[in-house]
Amino acid sequence: MKVAVLSDIHDRLDHLNAVLKAVAEAAPERLFFLGDFCAPFSLAALAEGFSGPIDVVFGNNDGDQFLLCQIAGKHSHVSLHAPLAELDVDGRKVALQHYPEIARRLAESGVYDAVFSGHDHQRYVHQIGETLWANPGEIMGRFGVVSFGLWETSTNGFDHIEVAPKTEN
Repeated sequence: MKVAVLSDIHDRLDHLNAVLKAVAEAAPERLFFLGDFCAPFSLAALAEGFSGPIDVVFGNNDGDQFLLCQIAGKHSHVSLHAPLAELDVDGRKVALQHYPEIARRLAESGVYDAVFSGHDHQRYVHQIGETLWANPGEIMGRFGVVSFGLWETSTNGFDHIEVAPKTEN
């Protein structure tokens, strides 16, 4: 199974639209979001732009969690988790967490096949023992690269996909 992994939108709907177009081309069956929508309208755009299951953990810039819950309630394919999601995906044990400091410890525990985190807007993939730990980078584009990740459950492999969003003048 192919899973798209996204993080750190920070209300950049223009970048999100470009990423969702690239996600559609990659044709994943599921999507993980690792926090920092910022405004709840970013969740609405994500939910409307991807029809498969979406699993979400909150980040430190998701202030209106009440409205985020209301929006998620309108989309049956969106599941909001507390700050940690522990999932079984295609026979793999997975953890989703916004903060890399916590995610590293989850990976080091050896309990999970894969752990995904965001927050620092950096793209990386680490192998810690038998556990994959990856960060898809950012949709925001703060550091100049808009990206997301694709996780393949059958191989436990992870690839970064860079997206060149259209700039509007």
